[in-house]
Amino acid sequence: MKQNQNSRRINQQAREKLANILLFEVSDPDLALVTLTGVEVSVDKSVLRAYISCDAARYERVSAALTRAKGRIRSLLGRSLGWRVTPAIDFRIDTTADEAERIDLALTNVPATLAVEKDEFGYPISADAEEEAPATE
Repeated sequence: MKQNQNSRRINQQAREKLANILLFEVSDPDLALVTLTGVEVSVDKSVLRAYISCDAARYERVSAALTRAKGRIRSLLGRSLGWRVTPAIDFRIDTTADEAERIDLALTNVPATLAVEKDEFGYPISADAEEEAPATE
């Protein structure tokens, strides 16, 4: 969604209110260790998209718990925001932390074959091959 100063302020306000609701108002054990990573509110304030981060093994349980609590969360959010319209909430699981962890793991575990010197065709050059090959002139 397009960002300007007003929409950033509205997004920040909605994020703070929603985070307080998830932290203090909702007592579902499946929502115990979730993080609200971002909120986007539409221009007309009718739709709020919330990005939730959690452990990868708990994606389905957290999604189900958010679906169960969506009505209560929307009601509490409408009262705390004080806007004319209470936005419909669309919860999305944010997987960027898991993707970053996967990429970091791939970069730290570089295969040993990448360190081997290769010729112009991509074949490995070994010291044994140079010694065994007869010199052709």
